Amino acid sequence: MIDVDDVIDMLSKLSYEEALAYWISGEKEEAKLYGELAERARALGLGESIARVFEKLSKDSQRHAEELTKIFRKNFSREPKTDIPPVEVLSVLDKFERADQIKEVLEAAMGSELTAHKVYKLLAEKVKDERLKELYLRLADVERLHYEALKEEYEKLGD
Repeated sequence: MIDVDDVIDMLSKLSYEEALAYWISGEKEEAKLYGELAERARALGLGESIARVFEKLSKDSQRHAEELTKIFRKNFSREPKTDIPPVEVLSVLDKFERADQIKEVLEAAMGSELTAHKVYKLLAEKVKDERLKELYLRLADVERLHYEALKEEYEKLGD
């Protein structure tokens, strides 16, 4: 499990270039996670609605990674690379073995997105570099939107 305080400490010391590489890595990991969740939701017959939400989050994250990678290459003439684990990606696939666990999977994913949102907001307040502040605020907003999409599906499940 990722220690959020350690990640905040590491991220607060990054340059703009390093933070952008971190964001790209996180978006790629998130795209992979949500793609796998969409496949499992369909395989378990959990309904097309939840599978589509996971699929949309996967595609959004992949698109963000591609757009950010183009920006990174243009500005730094190299491929982005980071060793910091993405704060928004939890290992929720293991919880997704039975159809009756969808609520737990959504809760874990929502918690992960909400944690990421809070981390990025804190980082935006902590850093002095205005480009980094803007980057972290954008990240916080993206994670908030992901949380809201997941919460909407969670609420559809009811009790």
